[in-house]
Amino acid sequence: MGSVLAASSPKATPPVAPAPPPSPGLTVPPGFTMPPVSTVVPSAEQKEEWENPLPNPGGFDECHRKCKEVFPMQMEGVRLTVNKGLSNYFQVNHTVLLSTNADSSYRFGATYVGTKQTGPAEFFPVMVGDMDNSGSLNAQIIHQISSRIRSKVAFQTQQHKFMNWQGDAEFRGEDFTATVTLGNPDLLVGSGIIISHYLQSITPSLALGGELVYHHRPGEEGAVMSLVSRYTGDNYIATLTLGSSGAHASYYHKANEQLQVGVEFEASTRMQETSVSLGYQLDVPKANLLFKGSVDSNWVVGATIEKKLLPLPLSLVLCSFLNHRKNKFQCGFGITIG
Repeated sequence: MGSVLAASSPKATPPVAPAPPPSPGLTVPPGFTMPPVSTVVPSAEQKEEWENPLPNPGGFDECHRKCKEVFPMQMEGVRLTVNKGLSNYFQVNHTVLLSTNADSSYRFGATYVGTKQTGPAEFFPVMVGDMDNSGSLNAQIIHQISSRIRSKVAFQTQQHKFMNWQGDAEFRGEDFTATVTLGNPDLLVGSGIIISHYLQSITPSLALGGELVYHHRPGEEGAVMSLVSRYTGDNYIATLTLGSSGAHASYYHKANEQLQVGVEFEASTRMQETSVSLGYQLDVPKANLLFKGSVDSNWVVGATIEKKLLPLPLSLVLCSFLNHRKNKFQCGFGITIG
């Protein structure tokens, strides 16, 4: 029996599949095989980032805006504002201002927002205007003509007479923004102002641009040019503007969700003056409080406090500014309903 089993043929071994050819440039030792590699298909967002990694830098007038929003707004007297929403697209407001240094006034304002949606919270056209009891009117019309072109028209009247009006067109590319503004054009007299802005992203954090202002009137014309650079970090923004009229530097820093700090430096060659300002904004969401304060090199100290009385649609604002050099004190109190 043992001889018979010994003489019988063993089980056939299954054939080994041939190894796939190695990738170019790689040497595979004998007896080893390369694991299969799946093909990675990039998404549409990754393709867009690879094709154009630079973001749009935004508008030229937004370079110093983040820092300026930290500083308190000066107010004097008593102000009462009532906002009323008539529909999802139309809103009106009434403002009564009582002042001891200037004339008391009443202003009526209206805001209309169209149905053309271009973003999560962007609807166009937008029409904003307000008129006071003397007949002076301020109005703006903003419209998104296409996905890249936005236009704005603003005009101002004073006691039924046109004082100023301007129109601009803004083009936002993938990594740049260009704007042309025409102000107070008068073809009969031959006067007007042309302002051109250009802002270009150099890196994801650095943007460079310039501004050119040209004005012409009978017997007088001139041009002023300035350059701007802005660097955006994770929680800060540093901006510098240099021109023949002077220099303007600002630094904005967001310490956390509650505290924001801003520093501004301004130097004017025409006035031969320089000033440095420090401002802060402290938000206490649990108490519905918002503090803003500032101090500058001219010894002007200011502060505002805003309190929202939820669930009522009511906000209280208290403002005070003290100029130590001129020994002048201003105080304001405001109530906003709606």
